[in-house]
Amino acid sequence: MAKKLVRFDWAMKRLLRNKANFDILEGFLSELLYEDFKIKQILESEGNKEAENDKFNRVDILVENKKGELVIVEIQNTREADYFQRMLYGTAKVIVEHIAEGQPYSQVKKVYSVNIVYFDLGQGDDYVYRGTTTFVGIHSNHEMELSEKQKALFKKISVSDLYPEYYVIKTNRFNEVAKDTLDEWIYFLKTAEIKDEFTAKGLKSASQKLDILKLDPADRKEYDRYMEGQRSDASFVETVKMEITSAVNEALKSRDEEIAENMLRKGATIEFAAEITGLPIQTVQEIAAKLGLDR
Repeated sequence: MAKKLVRFDWAMKRLLRNKANFDILEGFLSELLYEDFKIKQILESEGNKEAENDKFNRVDILVENKKGELVIVEIQNTREADYFQRMLYGTAKVIVEHIAEGQPYSQVKKVYSVNIVYFDLGQGDDYVYRGTTTFVGIHSNHEMELSEKQKALFKKISVSDLYPEYYVIKTNRFNEVAKDTLDEWIYFLKTAEIKDEFTAKGLKSASQKLDILKLDPADRKEYDRYMEGQRSDASFVETVKMEITSAVNEALKSRDEEIAENMLRKGATIEFAAEITGLPIQTVQEIAAKLGLDR
């Protein structure tokens, strides 16, 4: 049996910033990054600021862990063709903002960019992707490694550990069959439900703290308003798609009618013009009548 909970994007805006609820986000990041992730603090970021007009499709939160590493967790509900570049810009901006003037480059912080998307970003048949930076010899095909002194200086094992690391979770690609604890989290991200048998870190706490029925009246009102905004946004997108489809169909019909008219002027039969353009016989007959052609 699954319990219906508040959506994770709204929880990031309102509930997960509370220190008492850090264990939920810690659990998710522990399962994703395969380590015991502990939050030191949540830093200010564009997506977790409170605003009266907060009906955005984007929600993000910036976390610093006990090791001083930074993690951007971002949720995107609607399609963005340039989302990959936004991921890159986001990590670059965080890196620049978190190194003090005059500090050596060895103080550049490790950044993780975790992206939960509700549209089909790029092409690929998986639902969880990880991106890292490596340097491979073009002749030897060997991967460049850190020297022992560099390992001691950076406290890292590989070159890729120094660079931003990207994760993309494509919820729409997930078939809702949880095969491991990370899948249990993705099930929750997609459905806002947690099954009784789930054991992933943080989900038990999420099941208790994100229960819609346990929200205080102010939070419940805010959640309902947020969900109404999401429905309104989805309706707007659907309407735009419908209008674009209608406009395209009208343009194609006009083009086909023009082709049929030209064919009829050159002596084509109504049947042949209809076959070539795909227009109904009746439509082509009406075009012929307007032209004064008796076919």
